[in-house]
Amino acid sequence: MAKQGQHVVPQGSSWSVKKAGSAKASSTHATQAAAIAAATRIAKNQRTELYIHGQDGRIRERNSYGKDPHPPKG
Repeated sequence: MAKQGQHVVPQGSSWSVKKAGSAKASSTHATQAAAIAAATRIAKNQRTELYIHGQDGRIRERNSYGKDPHPPKG
């Protein structure tokens, strides 16, 4: 089974960290920056992807902390 990524998503006036496919938040934070910091720690520890959503719910940034299947060429 593949490891799931972490998502930082808006939740009312706060921000939540959710594991991909989970309805329940791992944690909730007052600011997006605090949620990103928490999600980054989890993603690095679990070597998964981090998806940061904007206020509109769309993914605005993505970071990989695992083995990248498509590493940059150069």
